[in-house]
Amino acid sequence: MSTDAARDEACGPPPRSVLIVGMSGSGKTTVGRLLAERLGWSYRDADEFHSATARAEMAAGQALTDNDREPWLDAISAWLDHENAAGRPAVVTCSALKRGYRDRLLRGRPEVRLVYLHGSPELIRSRLSDRRGHFFPVSLLDSQIAALEEPEPDEYPVVVEIDQPPEAIVAALASLLLHDAPADGREPHGRAAGPPASSTVTPASPTGDQWTLRWRGQQAVVVQLGAALRHYEVDGRTLLDGFAADAPITGGRGQLLVPWPNRIGEGRYRFDGADLQLPLTEPEQGNAIHGLVRWVPWQLQARSAQSLRLGTVLRPQPGYPFMLDVTAEYRLGPAGLDVMVSATNVGDGPAPYGVGQHPYLTLGTGPVDTVVLTVPARARFLTDERGLPIGREPVEGSDFDFRTARSIGSRRLDTAFSLDRADGEVAVVRLEHPSGAHGVDVRLGEGTRYVQIYTGDTLAETERRRGVAVEPMSCPPDAFRSDAGPDVLEQGETHVLRWGLTGWQSS
Repeated sequence: MSTDAARDEACGPPPRSVLIVGMSGSGKTTVGRLLAERLGWSYRDADEFHSATARAEMAAGQALTDNDREPWLDAISAWLDHENAAGRPAVVTCSALKRGYRDRLLRGRPEVRLVYLHGSPELIRSRLSDRRGHFFPVSLLDSQIAALEEPEPDEYPVVVEIDQPPEAIVAALASLLLHDAPADGREPHGRAAGPPASSTVTPASPTGDQWTLRWRGQQAVVVQLGAALRHYEVDGRTLLDGFAADAPITGGRGQLLVPWPNRIGEGRYRFDGADLQLPLTEPEQGNAIHGLVRWVPWQLQARSAQSLRLGTVLRPQPGYPFMLDVTAEYRLGPAGLDVMVSATNVGDGPAPYGVGQHPYLTLGTGPVDTVVLTVPARARFLTDERGLPIGREPVEGSDFDFRTARSIGSRRLDTAFSLDRADGEVAVVRLEHPSGAHGVDVRLGEGTRYVQIYTGDTLAETERRRGVAVEPMSCPPDAFRSDAGPDVLEQGETHVLRWGLTGWQSS
């Protein structure tokens, strides 16, 4: 089964209709039209359902009453029912600022998914002031702000931030809508398992805002700094050796590694006829390590109860004069935690590219010596004292052969393996508790050709051998200087890396 098919199967069927709500000026019409075009669905804007009298009243600065809106809501509901009966997926936009309006449109229509376009009143006011030729005047914004009842958890909304281009909003919506399923397995506006990707703002936190995802017994926390994965648990069992909410990131915990994972020796490489020099971020070894986005605050793009999409633009800089639009999606579902990292070359020429992530896994054993490890790889990279590859050898007959499950023991691992994985297949690295009662699988899918296993022997003493880092990678160590090389993204080309975590217990 392909990774896309597995993901679709895990997350349930997509909605057959989408209701996009938000204040006037939030971009509903533009987003709705573009989304419908992208999906090939039918589309109507709620303004089309207003009577001539209602339009005239609003143009005169008179806010509509609930009674005024009843025939309008009935007309929208009738259109949704007509499209559904005809088997046509549909997108409709509607301010629907009050909970009662949304209930009227959603109740009894489980095929409809709610999308809320969220933005600050200041941003919306500026947009309305710049808008020309529309019957809704900026003077009515205050009445909309007063009437607004933001969607609640049991409406199960997908919330999208509007301070980004419409195309980015639509891309985020298309991805989240087509792969999310209701958190409780019932209709989307039934009681959800938790608040939509609840956000915690901790001014003193060195990692910025934090978003908590929930799905049944699972919980994951992602932070703004570097879009790093801070925490993951299943049924109360912590599977990620992460970091505290008020703590800095150490040892690369949960970090995204873009536009290269691992090391580049001396930070120096040659690409497209140019000699390039990166800053040495591992100066004690004379290496550039783990890319350029780890310490950058990422922007929230969209969120639901169980999924989150963050993005950043990697702009040209010394040693990497290329430009990438990068997004990271985290999603909880029946299969566990799914992660997708996408990068699009938005520069004016080809760009070298690699990607990885650095989660540490724990099974509560204390030191990792007793953890039973399985790695589906026939070959590993040999490295020098700087952690740079000097060759490759088969694992068969060596102390690094984990194709059959075996305890880590006293082995010191900081080792890259080339995966036995064909395109469309998922390779699985398994960590098993010594009792055999429970464990965690690291699923390595699209774009993942290598994996680094690290037992943390060079970390601070309090963190040493506390967890096992299982790092999905698209390219080998020192890829920018090796024959294996990185991927080369042509202008407009996108690279996708998928991986995930599945906690399990034996029956």
